[in-house]
Amino acid sequence: MRLALDTNRYTDLCRGERSVIETVERADEVWLPFIVVGELRAGFAVGTQGPRNEAILRRFLLKPGVRILYAGEQTTHHYAQVYRQLRKQGTPIPTNDMWIAALVLEHSLVLCARDAHFDALAQITQV
Repeated sequence: MRLALDTNRYTDLCRGERSVIETVERADEVWLPFIVVGELRAGFAVGTQGPRNEAILRRFLLKPGVRILYAGEQTTHHYAQVYRQLRKQGTPIPTNDMWIAALVLEHSLVLCARDAHFDALAQITQV
């Protein structure tokens, strides 16, 4: 399985949530969309454990099979399709999550997220 972690699931992983640990362990590849990394680092910047959390993130990113997923030109086309679909459905979701969805669709990843609003995108496979 090629897995993309959303911000809340990365946090669950760090907190030792068994179901997320098992999902990550089953994955052949684990991708952190750049948006997720940005959201995490924004949280680190305003939290009291910033350096500690950054060190944990860096260790995670050094694990075999774990990578950051960046957007490219093709991602913008997927973003536009997601935007159009959600607008037509009348089911908007946060902008950052539309970018995550675009990356997941572009790279045919399975999304590990806890946000119910991703359910509005039936074409995304979730665990």
